[in-house]
Parts: sequence; structure tokens; C-alpha cells
Amino acid sequence: MRRIRIGVVGAGYMGTLHASKLAQLDSDGGSVSLRGIVDIKPERAQLVSQRFGVPAYEEIAPLLSDVDALVVAVPTGDHFKVVDRALRSGVDVLVEKPIAASVEEAASLIETARRYRCVLQVGHLEWFNSAMDVIRDHFRRPRYAEAQRIGPMPDRLIDLDVVRDLMIHDLDILQQLLGDEPVEVEAVGTPVLTPNVDIANARLLYPCGCVANLTASRVSSHPIRTIRFFEPEATVEVDFLRQAGSVTRRIPRSLGGAPEIQEQAIDVIPGDALLEQLHAFVDSIRGRTRPRVDGQSGLGALRTAIRVRQAIDESLSGIRASADWPAARPLMPEAIRSLETAESQE
Repeated sequence: MRRIRIGVVGAGYMGTLHASKLAQLDSDGGSVSLRGIVDIKPERAQLVSQRFGVPAYEEIAPLLSDVDALVVAVPTGDHFKVVDRALRSGVDVLVEKPIAASVEEAASLIETARRYRCVLQVGHLEWFNSAMDVIRDHFRRPRYAEAQRIGPMPDRLIDLDVVRDLMIHDLDILQQLLGDEPVEVEAVGTPVLTPNVDIANARLLYPCGCVANLTASRVSSHPIRTIRFFEPEATVEVDFLRQAGSVTRRIPRSLGGAPEIQEQAIDVIPGDALLEQLHAFVDSIRGRTRPRVDGQSGLGALRTAIRVRQAIDESLSGIRASADWPAARPLMPEAIRSLETAESQE
């Protein structure tokens, strides 16, 4: 079986993780050959390339002729130019989420992948989390969904608001499970530790009638990554962080009386989601099949994320416009002296 030659573009946090998993696949069975690391910062590319014993590059041009596929883990603003160039060279691509910086760029990448008959997969990782099996096996027709994706501020470089950084995972899950994008979007949020929105809450209404409430934060003390679905007489809960799940059902009693509430923990075999995602990418390359999370899925999630962000911007504008208190100003020296005098006389 021919080895799939893959390079990694971006030697930051996610790029290094991808390189590590690809090197593992390279050494385990030889189905993949890690061919090189690209980063605009030569010292960073060298650091990662030396760790895995592969060449380092400052640009993708020299690598394109030596690979079948690329994993792209660069800042979102650079996704389009890197992915577009790779696709036009006939190279398959796995790009980190979000697929691109704008809906227009995402649509263009989808069309280019179609024209050049390339695999375009988007890195919405939770689909490869073992806990997703709980949803696949027990998901029916929920009327309400609730998702929390919160945690502390990461050390890695952040070029996105929390909606496109974190909430987009749950937006993608919901749109694929419910079969469509939401028809109504309400959202609030605010910057806290960065210039971008760091905490957000969204309420979404889907065509099927399901209402979803999503919270995303990167300024919380403890990480939580859960999603719950509520339907008549049952709830399904998944913990992506712990890779666990449970189903709670209302069981009517045959002789009348109060129904029994039965909670069942679902066995989940822990797995490596990033490794499974790369396995799936390689399978799509070999079989020339549609990936689990293709460009259209990435586009839909991005489009909804942008709608959420627009709703947040509108809510923030409304708050600023309606505020009737003056902005806080530093005390002038005269005011400070007056306070000191008043305190000394007490």
C-alpha cells in the first residue's frame, strides 16, 4: 500500500500536535510519510522539524511537489491563501477550523476543491471524539439543546473571538445533527482579556423547532465541554472532555403512580480524537471519498458563527448607546488632594 505523503503548514500549537500524530502514523504502520514542516518563522519550523527528523521550509512552494496532502494550521486570516494554493496544485487539504476568515473565502475554497478534485476536510475535531458515539446511538428528535464549552485562557496565540474559536464546534454539531442552519439567532458577549469577544451566549432556533442555548468562554477557571439534548421523556448528555455520556429516561409505571426516572451511564472507549481525524483524512485521500467534515459543513458552521458574532456586536452597540452614565475618568491631582484632605479631617 502506497504511503500518503503529508506536510504540515504552521509550527504553532496545533501544527506541532498534528506533526506529532503524523509522525506516530509514520512510525507505526508506514501508511503515512511526514514530509516536512512549513512556518514563516524559520526558527520555529526548524524546532519542530528537528524533533521529527523532517525538512523545514519557510514557504509551501518547495513542499507542494513532494506531498499528496497538507495539514494547514496557520492563523485563520492566512487559511485562504495557503489552502487555495495547495488545492490548485492538486494537493488534498485538512485545514483547521474555521475553514476561512469569511463566507466568500470558504465558498471559493469549496469550488476550487471541486474543480481540482481534491479532498477538503475541516478540523471540527469533536466528530472524532469517542463520546460522539453516544449521540449517534441515542439522538432522536430533541426539542431543546444546551452546550457549554468553557475554560481558562490558553497559552497559544489567539486571532479569533470565542465564537469562531470555541463555540463553532457546537454550531457544527448542531447543524449536522438537526439538518440545517438556524432560522433565528440571538446572542450576547463581551471582550474580557483580549480585544476580541472572550465570553458569549447564543440562543438559536432551528427549522425543526429545536431551540439551542450555547455558552462559550475562555475566561473560566475550569474547563467544561458538554452538550445535552432534551426530548419528551429522555435526555442525552455527552462530556467531550471526559469522553463520557449518559441517557436519562422517564419510565412509566404499569400500575400507575409516579414514573421512574432512570439514568444510564453509557460505556465509551476513550480514544485520540486528533489521531482519528488524521486516520479519516487519510482514508478519504485513499478512497477519494467525501470527508466526515467537508467544506460545506465548515462553511455552514462559519456562516452561523458570523451571525452569532453579528448579534453580539449589535447587543454591544445597544448597550453603549443606551448607557446613561459617564465613562470613568482618572482623578485629577486636585481631586486627589481634596480626597486626602477630607480623609485627614475625619
